[in-house]
Amino acid sequence: MHLASSYLPGITVITVAGEVDATASGHLETYLDQVRRSLDEHLIIDAGRLAFLDSSGLSVLLAAATLARAHGVDVHLAGLRPTVARLLEITGTVELVTVHDHVTRAVTVVEGLRDARADALEAAGPTEAV
Repeated sequence: MHLASSYLPGITVITVAGEVDATASGHLETYLDQVRRSLDEHLIIDAGRLAFLDSSGLSVLLAAATLARAHGVDVHLAGLRPTVARLLEITGTVELVTVHDHVTRAVTVVEGLRDARADALEAAGPTEAV
């Protein structure tokens, strides 16, 4: 398994290549925890070169999605190969993450969400502390 990361405003992009199975899922989990700058950033996982994902890797993705949602953001999976996409479909995981054809599409969607959130906060105006 090969992992890489990059950053955009409000977004952490993780590239996962190879196989995520029981021997690699712990490393993926640790990597996700270490490279995220903030829990309130969207997480985009570029899975275009992810050849295999087993239940332990799926568990890591589900934990990341749960944590992201608890902080008001989402996990976005991009470029899924058919076998990985089928696993996510069979297990219902596609209901808990957002799937995109390509990383650029995921970035465009997340930037739109971030901008909409900023506009909503601006429209709400300042709040008073009691």
